[in-house]
Amino acid sequence: MTGIYDDPWAYQLACSFRAVPPEVDALLGWCARHRRSPGPVRRVLELAAGPAEHAVEFARRGVAATALDIHPAMCAYAAERAAAAGVELEVVQEDMTDFALGRRFDLVVTMLDSTSHLMTLDAFTAHLDRAAEHLDGDGLYIVEMAHPRDRLGAEPSVSGGWTVERADARATVRWGEPTDLLDPVTQVSDDHVTMVIEEGEGPARVLRDVVPYRFWSATEVDAAVRLSGALEPVARYGDFGEVAVTDPEAWRMITVFRRAR
Repeated sequence: MTGIYDDPWAYQLACSFRAVPPEVDALLGWCARHRRSPGPVRRVLELAAGPAEHAVEFARRGVAATALDIHPAMCAYAAERAAAAGVELEVVQEDMTDFALGRRFDLVVTMLDSTSHLMTLDAFTAHLDRAAEHLDGDGLYIVEMAHPRDRLGAEPSVSGGWTVERADARATVRWGEPTDLLDPVTQVSDDHVTMVIEEGEGPARVLRDVVPYRFWSATEVDAAVRLSGALEPVARYGDFGEVAVTDPEAWRMITVFRRAR
């Protein structure tokens, strides 16, 4: 059985409902708003980047982009995609809790709730330490996470099932089942993932996986920040616009950090 993270093409297809260019617009807008000394973003690092959708988009705009991921298949695929797009992208295979690139960036981002792969408070704190160490003096670290109501509320912000369609393929995705319950002690759920992929006239391909998911509340994120001491939060948003995270329309929890003084 092939896992979803071992099949970067399928993973990218599953996430192709995302509007990456407007999201990058929002990231750059927050940089202009929240950096202590606003200026052009010249260097960006995407952590747990997977296919590196956002890093590639930054590279298209002339930003020196680096994508970091722990999965070798994802790293190879990200490099291939950048080459096909005709942009320069540095790809690094490392753990997002333990990396040292020897340089700093104007912007570091972690997208698509990839922090759910950090299973413990120690891991989250180590991750924050590493991100802070790679920020320039007025740089920002922006983290996109699922909205807490997805796990704690009666009505989730986003559906666990969706369909995506492109010219070359169509996929029905189910990420999580009603029986995938959150452990009340560890706050970890084993999410069952199923993709049914149709390409051309051939038979559909079914991809199944079980992905451990660690739920992080806003107060736990704040606790990890205090334990680290290397970052300070400056803003929190409920989507890639101006929606507050407390707004009923909020569907993400996006936190903007900068290095602590």
